[in-house]
Amino acid sequence: MLKIFEPTRLGGIEVRNRLVRSATWDGMADAQGRVTGRMIDLYRELAEGGVGAVISGYAFVRPDGRQWATQLGAHDDEAVPGLAELARAVHGGGGRLVGQIVHCGGQARREATFGLGAAAPSAIASPGYPETPRELSTGEIAELVARFGAAAARMRRAGFDGVQLHGAHGYLISEFLTPSRNARTDAYGGSRENRMRFALDAYRAVRREVGAAFPVWIKINGEDFLEGGATLDDAAALGAALAAEGIDAIEVSGGTGGSGKLGSARTDIAAPEDEAYFLPHARFLRGCAGKASIIAVGGIRSPERIEEILAEGAADACSLCRPLIREPDLPERWRRGDRKRAACISCRGCFAPAMKGSGVRCVKKGEGDV
Repeated sequence: MLKIFEPTRLGGIEVRNRLVRSATWDGMADAQGRVTGRMIDLYRELAEGGVGAVISGYAFVRPDGRQWATQLGAHDDEAVPGLAELARAVHGGGGRLVGQIVHCGGQARREATFGLGAAAPSAIASPGYPETPRELSTGEIAELVARFGAAAARMRRAGFDGVQLHGAHGYLISEFLTPSRNARTDAYGGSRENRMRFALDAYRAVRREVGAAFPVWIKINGEDFLEGGATLDDAAALGAALAAEGIDAIEVSGGTGGSGKLGSARTDIAAPEDEAYFLPHARFLRGCAGKASIIAVGGIRSPERIEEILAEGAADACSLCRPLIREPDLPERWRRGDRKRAACISCRGCFAPAMKGSGVRCVKKGEGDV
């Protein structure tokens, strides 16, 4: 049996294999950020397709932290019943569900924030985004920290198996760490120690709310790939600090919406050597993240490449997103012995329907499929 399909304990969660569905905005929530029937069907299909764990699409913790009008919310107690339906759908298919929570910071879009506009560590526009956000006050920072804890508690009440802080891709936690986006002169800006403070405070708030035994993960950038962006040394310092406080797993990604060809979702992944483009960063984090599980992500398309990563010990699991949009049953196909690489051609076309309000889907499905 391939190592991929060995049951394991990943970030404090017993999973049936080492494949993770990386968090994916599906564009299927309603106008209030509530779970819909389409979303439940999608999550059920993913679980029945054989993936070990599903990380939910990023759920906003406060209305001004929403990037899309069809983005999932975990910002109030009315979200819990729908979230519970998601958990039941995934568990019914044999999978585990980890809820990703986020505030999109300066990358929030005014039309999605109920007119509130974006808020960030500093009044500095994010590369690739038109609006200059307002600067958060110290009081708001404390309130936002509490919001992360409250959102995590809701996911636990809903029956999720764990939560993941979104600390990557230029969103709020990532912004605090990034020198070019954080010009603060208080305890949350300046030195690396200060720039890490918001991430650590948010983690501590989550841990207080969910308890010591509930799995808490984080997704971080190994590198921003921007001038003045967070570096691998920043990521390593944050990973080590979180590991020392008991984080259960770290998914290592990279890039932001302004990183161009070096963003998180890259194109032209034609061969195994093009895959796992954030693997060097995962290797580096492996060396400083203590007992935390490491999850590799970034253009993973073939079981052979995953086996190499696992055999090397660079990561404990691999996560993938776009291949499961085209083939939700890809893990089961591989498990049955059909080891052809994913049919996904890495065109990024799957997000265009979601931007138009009809939900994420593969626009190439059926072309060249067998």
